[in-house]
Amino acid sequence: MLEHSTSVSIATAAHTHEAISLVESYPAVPLTVDCVIFGFDKHVLKVLLIKSDLAQFAEKYSLLGDNVKSNEDLDDAAHRVLLERTGMKDVYLEQVHSFGKPQRHPGGRVVTTVYASLLNVKHHELSITDHELNWHQIGQLGEMAFDHKEILDVCVNWLQKRIQEHPLAFNLLPKKFSLRQLQNVYEAILNCQLDRRNFRKKFAAMGYLMDTNEMEVNVTHRPGKLYTFDFEAYQQRKKNGIGIDF
Repeated sequence: MLEHSTSVSIATAAHTHEAISLVESYPAVPLTVDCVIFGFDKHVLKVLLIKSDLAQFAEKYSLLGDNVKSNEDLDDAAHRVLLERTGMKDVYLEQVHSFGKPQRHPGGRVVTTVYASLLNVKHHELSITDHELNWHQIGQLGEMAFDHKEILDVCVNWLQKRIQEHPLAFNLLPKKFSLRQLQNVYEAILNCQLDRRNFRKKFAAMGYLMDTNEMEVNVTHRPGKLYTFDFEAYQQRKKNGIGIDF
């Protein structure tokens, strides 16, 4: 029995050595993570950017990123970057895409994995503002560092698809909201004007909006009804493959 156990250990060690040798034969390509943090603020979609610290991209903005440590999980690296750059914790990040064009970094080949999130700006204060960290309106951005404009465009498309399939918009609204407020969120993220009547008909048909029998107060326009989103009904219908069908 002892002899068998020893043989297994030797075989395992041999296989491990073989695997290590194989990995060591691979070309060394740095791995990074970049965070695309979208923010909804006063009916406008924004993104969190920082001034590049690379001389070649002086005065240009970039996404929030850093190298992945040798013993670090990708998800952990993304959350670390967000914490170190902004001071924000407990932010949901979703992996979107990887970018690995050989010439995307001027110093050599670097592969980056991109994470994204959507926040209500007024609910997430920036406790760190180094390198002119700030929110910038989507659509009013100039040339960016590296291939970060391409990355941002991909993430905008990802977000526009997500909001048409998942109830992301309701995380940006107060618990009780008007249909006007809801439409403002969709228009800001989809970057288009939506027909008011069709928009309301679509959401009425989904059956997720619960009338609170309350009205808006202290508004400059005609007060509208206030609603809440029925997350329980959404979860039940989601089990049957029915979600937000916008």
